[in-house]
Amino acid sequence: MDLSDAISRFIQYCLFEKNLTKITIYDYNEDFRLFLKYFPDKKTIDDLNDSDIEEFTYQQSLNGLKTSSIARRITVLKNFFLFLDTEGIKKGLVKPIIMPKREKTLPVYLTVAEIDRLMSVPNIKKGNKLRDKAMIETMYSSGLRVSELINLQLKQINVDEHIITVVGKGKKERSIPIRDESIKFLKMYISEVRNKGVIVEKNYVFLNKQGKRLSRQYFFTCIKKYAKQCGIEKDIHPHTLRHSFATHLLENGADLRAVQEMLGHTKVETTQIYTHLSNQHIINAYDLYWKKK
Repeated sequence: MDLSDAISRFIQYCLFEKNLTKITIYDYNEDFRLFLKYFPDKKTIDDLNDSDIEEFTYQQSLNGLKTSSIARRITVLKNFFLFLDTEGIKKGLVKPIIMPKREKTLPVYLTVAEIDRLMSVPNIKKGNKLRDKAMIETMYSSGLRVSELINLQLKQINVDEHIITVVGKGKKERSIPIRDESIKFLKMYISEVRNKGVIVEKNYVFLNKQGKRLSRQYFFTCIKKYAKQCGIEKDIHPHTLRHSFATHLLENGADLRAVQEMLGHTKVETTQIYTHLSNQHIINAYDLYWKKK
């Protein structure tokens, strides 16, 4: 069997039987693309051997890839090899592999003052800037994932109740309150820009000039550009807004379980990382006070 055909069968299995999201499937396809690029001579499943995963991931580490990304690629390839084994397509590929230890790093977040500076950059008198402003407002005040923001549909926004309902990882639905200011800019953008332009993908909120959904890359570039313009030197990206949302809620006394629900985390341990950020904020303020004494 051709290797590309085997990969295609595995992807179909993940999509329809394991019910993985399209975003996850996209990541899987990218992992396989890099795997095939590294092994250009592997054309059929007979070309695979049980040392391929170790060799591939070792090369990835030499290229400076984060251990979290390497661990994910090991998991994807192990699952693929296990699929080949259980389906009787190719035996003998599965063997124990030591997973790399993940770095224990705290996510970068913005202070409230930095958020205010970032929010003030887009010139809302220009249509595309008003859209950018609405996107930043929405993501920060609801803690959405980037994929959830980009794929946000009109029917998911209840402007009267100030609630956004999304379906996140694991097909889990959650409803998140959104502040008045963000609703205001969302309504402005929808009525003054979106609904007056070209509309191709009519269900989606945030559209480009061609009337289609914006890409993740666009919003990534957008955040980087506005951060630079307002003098934020931290290395931030769209997810930084989600980190900031969670951190600011906990700093102001929000219940950990409530923040977990709003973020859509399956395990509360995932949310607890933001308590470390909040604690560090307190420690920094304490140290700064005593240095001034």
